[in-house]
Amino acid sequence: MDIMQESLKKHEEWNGKIEIVSRTEIKDRESLSLAYTPGVAQPCLEIEKNPDLSYQLTRRHNLVAVITDGTAVLGLGDIGPLAGMPVMEGKCALFKEFADVDAFPICVNSKETDEIVNTIANIAYSFGGINLEDISAPRCFEIEAKLKEKVDIPVFHDDQHGTAIVVGAALLNACKVAEKKLEELEIVINGAGSAGIAIAKHLLSLGVGNILMVDIKGILTCDENYENQAHNEIANLTNKANKHGKLADAVQGADVFIGVSKPKLLTSAMIQSMNEKPIVFAMANPVPEIMPDEAKQAGAYIVGTGRSDFPNQINNVVAFPGVFKGALAVRAKDINQEMKLAATKAIADCVSDEMLSPEFILPNAFDRNIAKAVAKAVAQAGIDSSVARVSDNPLA
Repeated sequence: MDIMQESLKKHEEWNGKIEIVSRTEIKDRESLSLAYTPGVAQPCLEIEKNPDLSYQLTRRHNLVAVITDGTAVLGLGDIGPLAGMPVMEGKCALFKEFADVDAFPICVNSKETDEIVNTIANIAYSFGGINLEDISAPRCFEIEAKLKEKVDIPVFHDDQHGTAIVVGAALLNACKVAEKKLEELEIVINGAGSAGIAIAKHLLSLGVGNILMVDIKGILTCDENYENQAHNEIANLTNKANKHGKLADAVQGADVFIGVSKPKLLTSAMIQSMNEKPIVFAMANPVPEIMPDEAKQAGAYIVGTGRSDFPNQINNVVAFPGVFKGALAVRAKDINQEMKLAATKAIADCVSDEMLSPEFILPNAFDRNIAKAVAKAVAQAGIDSSVARVSDNPLA
């Protein structure tokens, strides 16, 4: 039985991957009176007087909403919110398993940006953070931006920022192994959707030299006026030499290829045209832009993919559990760029210099120390950048 059929069978057995578990026993009149009426009135009144007490007197301090509209689910596209529920449940299970963060799936039956924003904003008081998931571009940018203005808890689109954080960590360590300098890198990102644009912005904040963004029509340039405003914005931040052409033109002489696009778009000849010791992160799933063995045969020095059956898996699970754990620990109002950079560096540091090699640039996703290290760094960055509600790092 292949993995798809086995997964379907397991989902039938599980009948859902998450459940609510009570943190208190209600076994007699006294325990009922304490957990519910009449005793519960007192914490209600205290929160009314001081809303910040909701972090102490309820589970809000450790609760994340995982929210989708079902328009960009995995590689399946717009399959609707109901069909996206298994993925949202899975994401919630990962939060709990890797960082002991409680998460709840919410599937919104709307494609209207403002309706989605208002729906989420109206339930935000129930949570300590919002994880947006599988929402199509460019709507995802607007939804996230509008939500950040409306709510005072972290809003984090994992498809964008989780991916960017892990790619940043992979690049930091790949540069160590290949003996390349960040500020001198020429990087090509193939795929100018939500993930590609977020990766570009994050890498620029890390201090990389130059980035060429490539979509289905070719290299994004500042002298074009794109229908997608996000393309206009990123075109003005990248492509310093205003280079024109297709993917083959972009990768010629490049140090790094990052693919968040479609299978089999990168050829051996393209890799052979890159700079010495080329770094290839081919992350299309389940079939990458080029298979690792073919990339290696073409001369790629370091190859990473999104798959678990090859070395250097670039997987968001090493980022988002710890990012949220750290943000929640300090009751952050936002997950800002300082916190994302701290997460990138913490993940990279989980691989010691002695362990680094072309086949090992990222820590194993099942290393339980990753989330702890990321959470500690993110919490401190939240305090240092003044988005935390507490002044001491409880994870230090």
